[in-house]
Amino acid sequence: MKNNAIKILVNGGFMNNNSNIIDGHVHTKLCNHAVGEMNEYAVCALNKGLKEIIFLEHFEVGIKYFEVTWLTENDFKAYFYMGQELQKKYQGKLIIGLGVEVGYNPRRISETKDFLAKRQWDRIGLSYHYYEYEGQHINMLSRKPQNIAKFSEIGVGKVISAYFAGLLAGIRQLPITVVCHLDAVLRHHPDVYFNKGHELQILEIMSEMAERGIALEVNTAGYVSRHEPYPSLRIIKQAQKMGIKLVAGSDAHRPQDVGRNFDRLVFMDSLR
Repeated sequence: MKNNAIKILVNGGFMNNNSNIIDGHVHTKLCNHAVGEMNEYAVCALNKGLKEIIFLEHFEVGIKYFEVTWLTENDFKAYFYMGQELQKKYQGKLIIGLGVEVGYNPRRISETKDFLAKRQWDRIGLSYHYYEYEGQHINMLSRKPQNIAKFSEIGVGKVISAYFAGLLAGIRQLPITVVCHLDAVLRHHPDVYFNKGHELQILEIMSEMAERGIALEVNTAGYVSRHEPYPSLRIIKQAQKMGIKLVAGSDAHRPQDVGRNFDRLVFMDSLR
């Protein structure tokens, strides 16, 4: 058993093998920065012995960015049509959920609520990707050199503080069920660090989550870029102590990434 294995409680059951695992964060080519059809992700999930997958496609509104990395309204209509067809096709073999990853934009809360109210979602995940600066937006989770350079100019600490403040506001303002990749802000920036103020912000976020019954995503994409998931094992352990439900997500952007690194999320009797 790996030293950094963790205990994950998924929908009321301890996860100790793939037959009990739900991958609750899966993208497709509809988001414009992933590849593969919805059916290809379902096939890979079945081949890996998963019980359920939840597609969590991107919604953003009011973002001024040089590329579109989210779905349009017509995309969401197609997403639900194809998703509902897959639910029929795989009935009794694989549970397929249709969810949304909502990007926080403080200027467009009303529009975001209206969008969410139009459909019945199996999961509403909260993320915060785009920092507004001088009338434009910059992706806080991007690896693109121009974004990293701009954040160096603005100030790493300032951006991180804004990120956590945005997540907290989103939790308070939107009907979300899960917080996605909590500590992934500036994950590709060489100078990223969390100071004491940031740590207090994280605790405030988790306190709000515990009070509202909002789950924390354990995003295994972190194992690709660092040696632990998003959020860190330290944050996950604190969340467990606070009684916050943990749910697993691969953040797959390719069919073969469904359930990636879930072998590291195994049952342990205790955490220290």
